Amino acid sequence: MEHNYLITVLGIQEVDGEKDSVEVITEGDVVTKNDHTYISYKEYNEDDPKIYSTNLIKIEDDKKVTVIRKGEFESRLILEEGKRHQCYYRTPVGNMMIGIYTESVNISLNEKGGKLNLKYYLDFNNDLVSNNELKIKVKEKVIE
Repeated sequence: MEHNYLITVLGIQEVDGEKDSVEVITEGDVVTKNDHTYISYKEYNEDDPKIYSTNLIKIEDDKKVTVIRKGEFESRLILEEGKRHQCYYRTPVGNMMIGIYTESVNISLNEKGGKLNLKYYLDFNNDLVSNNELKIKVKEKVIE
């Protein structure tokens, strides 16, 4: 069943002891199919609202999440608690494979909304690049 939701995405990144965060609040959909939950939303470029990326978060079970981003910068990140995966990442300087080790996956979602919290580390050539946290809140929109 498809619903309209308000989605808040907070990304926190720590590199060399310096923390930075980006928050996006947008509308999107949450769909459950074949025992998987999908959260989809568009993220618009602040400088040019005609440019956007389409994001799909696939929740396969309570410890595995795939984040797929399509648009100007593409990526496919597999976040599975306690495991490391090699993942595709397209950047302005070129395409690369990065390592992602997922420390924790915490999911509390139902048809009204909920939360998804992910803690993970990015590495390139086995050298730590950053500590990351992704916090996603979904809330069913009230239509009046």
